[in-house]
Amino acid sequence: MRVILLGAPGSGKGSVGERLREATGFPWISTGDLLREAVRDRTPLGLRAESQLGKGGLVDDETVLGLLRERLSRPDCRDGYILDGYPRNLEQAATLEKLDGDRPEIVFDIDAREDVVVRRLSSRRICPSCEAIYNTISKRPKKEGVCDVCGAALVQRTDDRAEIIPERMRTYRAKTEPLVSHYAARGTLHRIDANGTIEETVRPIQAVLDGLLTKGSRGGR
Repeated sequence: MRVILLGAPGSGKGSVGERLREATGFPWISTGDLLREAVRDRTPLGLRAESQLGKGGLVDDETVLGLLRERLSRPDCRDGYILDGYPRNLEQAATLEKLDGDRPEIVFDIDAREDVVVRRLSSRRICPSCEAIYNTISKRPKKEGVCDVCGAALVQRTDDRAEIIPERMRTYRAKTEPLVSHYAARGTLHRIDANGTIEETVRPIQAVLDGLLTKGSRGGR
């Protein structure tokens, strides 16, 4: 099974992905994490991505696809996986269907209001050393402003500032609404209210997955 998580920055996709990984045993695959790992490990694709990022641009689809193809070839993806950050547009959706088209697919649109997203993102803090993520509202470090893992000083990303977030939301909607319509037309899309707690967000997702996985274990599709 392929589980795709759609959702704006700050909607909670990462937290949902972590919970689903624990519940299903499927690997949670974030394209952002794949890029950071490849750059850190100095792989050929990582060096290509680093060059593009260093020029202030976005990483091209071919590089991202190369990283994803390599990740999906690993044994832990055989029974299923959870995708976070891919696809981002219709072209990437078509590429994914060609890459792994025979696999059953379910898509969750993690939907949060803009005021909720602004509150979550503007309170997010990042460790620049080990990339651990904290939140001044929901996931505070043990010592204020200091990473629990490595002790580095936490920072706020420039694009997490409250005045920047509305533009990020507009960009996301413009690029992703056609993708939402695409999966809705295929009958694989489930819209999830993500304005509450992570438990409230995950509960309906887990109910859908439990039904599908139970059906699959009995020979259904």
